[in-house]
Amino acid sequence: MDVSPVQAALADKSYSAIAPLCDDLLLQAAAQGVATDDWPYAVHLLAHLYLNDLNSARFLWKSLPQAVKDARPELAAVWKIGQCLWNRDYAGVYTAAQGFEWGPELAEFVAAFLESYRKRIFQLLTSAYSTITVADVAHFMGMSEEDATNYAVGNDWSLDAATRMLTVRKTKTQTSQKLDASKLQRLTECVFHLEH
Repeated sequence: MDVSPVQAALADKSYSAIAPLCDDLLLQAAAQGVATDDWPYAVHLLAHLYLNDLNSARFLWKSLPQAVKDARPELAAVWKIGQCLWNRDYAGVYTAAQGFEWGPELAEFVAAFLESYRKRIFQLLTSAYSTITVADVAHFMGMSEEDATNYAVGNDWSLDAATRMLTVRKTKTQTSQKLDASKLQRLTECVFHLEH
């Protein structure tokens, strides 16, 4: 089975493209009756986690033969991350990802996943809290309290050193209205008629 497109996407760091690519290639292999003994299941599973597509990750895991799960420790390690995500074990995600010696094919992908996950969690914290303790941010972000403080302050949150509380700075979303010429003309005519 030719998995070179998957390897190329990994080399290019096109991580968001890997899950759909793997899904298509695996379906093609199944339709053609091609053996999938050398299929990069760990990469495939991590690609779904990278996209935060837990349902597809669970489906892929459940569809794998037990012999494949047992024979590939990296695959089991990726699934451990998936279980933590599914159970909303925020600290466990980091522990699972950092507690395994990843091979060269997955090491950078796991690092990219953690960076993406950390950003996603930070956005959730930003939308859910107005103030939060440094310890809680550290827990959710999988960092030391010092690193969590630096990360938060670096993203314009403020720290009350006495209480060890962080004040969240909400990002303001700007909405721009586009007014085309015909709407402006109608508005001008309306104002003109009201004045006369």
